[in-house]
Amino acid sequence: MLHHLELWVADLSASTGSLGWLFLRLGFEVEATWPSGISYRHQDFYIVLESGPDVNQGPHQRTAPGLNHVAFHAGSREQVYELAIEAQQHGFTLMFADKHPFAGGAEHYAAYLEDTSGFEVELVAQF
Repeated sequence: MLHHLELWVADLSASTGSLGWLFLRLGFEVEATWPSGISYRHQDFYIVLESGPDVNQGPHQRTAPGLNHVAFHAGSREQVYELAIEAQQHGFTLMFADKHPFAGGAEHYAAYLEDTSGFEVELVAQF
C-alpha cells in the first residue's frame, strides 16, 4: 500500500485546476495548503502537488526515466466515460483517442488523459 505520492509541478495553479480537480472528483479531499503546495487525502493515502524554486521548469516527460503515469480506479464504465468528457473541460486531453476506451486492450476499459503540463493519468473502470 502506498503511503503518499508527491508530484512536483512547474505551475501549481494549472496543476491544481487539472490534477487537483480530478483528485477531488475521485473522492480525495484537500488536507492542507501552503504557498508552494497542496495535499489531497483519501483514507490512509495522500497526494501532494508541489512547486517551488527546486522544481525544474518545463513539461513533465512521461517517457523519461521515472514516473510514467498514475492510474486510478474510477468506478463503472459509465463513470469513467463521464469523467473523461468532464476532464477535457479541466485541462486534459484524451490520449490514444483512436483506441479509446480500449487503448489498454480489449478487456481493459480506461481513459488515458494528459494535462497541459504533460502529466498522464489513467482512469480504470471496474468490472
